[in-house]
Amino acid sequence: MVNRILPQILRCLIFGNPRVWENLLPHIEFTYNRVVNSTTSHTPFEVVYGFNPLTPLDLLPIPILNEVLCKDGFEKASFNLHQHIKCQIERKVGKYAQHANKGRKALIFEPWDWVWLHLRKDRFPTQRKSKLLPHGDGPFPIIKRINDNAYELDLPNMYLGSHSFNVSDLTPFSTGVANSWTNSLPPGEHDENLGDRASPN
Repeated sequence: MVNRILPQILRCLIFGNPRVWENLLPHIEFTYNRVVNSTTSHTPFEVVYGFNPLTPLDLLPIPILNEVLCKDGFEKASFNLHQHIKCQIERKVGKYAQHANKGRKALIFEPWDWVWLHLRKDRFPTQRKSKLLPHGDGPFPIIKRINDNAYELDLPNMYLGSHSFNVSDLTPFSTGVANSWTNSLPPGEHDENLGDRASPN
C-alpha cells in the first residue's frame, strides 16, 4: 500500500518540475505520516510519538531547563496507545481473514489418505522446467499430519528436499473420479486393443 501511495503523491508534486523530486521527499514523508491509517485508526506519528505534529519543528527535542508538569502529558502516558493499536490491528486482521475464508471449506486429511500433489515451480524446478510438463503428480499417501495446514507425504526418492506440504498444494484422490493430471484410458479399454484398432490392415 505504501509503495503505491507514495509514488502517486510524488507524481502529483513533480508534474511541473521533475528535477526537484529529491527535495520533495521530506515533505512527502511528513505528509504521509500525518494521514490516518485505516488499520490502526491512527497516524504513524501518533503510533510512534503519541501526538500528531503540525510542522516538522514539533518533532525537535526541547531542552528542559526546569521541571515542568504537564497535565496533557500525564494523560497521554496513562493511556496505553500501543495496546489499543494492537487490538485495532487484530480486529482488522480478523475481518480480512473472515472475508478471505468466506466460502472456503476446511480440508482435513488423515494418515494414509491418498492425495494429488501440486508441483510448484519454485519448489520443483526440475519437474516444472517446461510448460508442457504436468503441474501435479501422484497420488501419494500421507504418512503424518503435522497440523490442519501441513502434512508429510511419502514421496519417491526423485523428489528431494522436505516432504512436508501445505494443504493448499494437496487435492483429495478418489478412485472413482478421473483426474485431469492423468491421461488414463477410457474404462474397459487396454493398450493392445487400441493398437489393434489403430491398424487398418
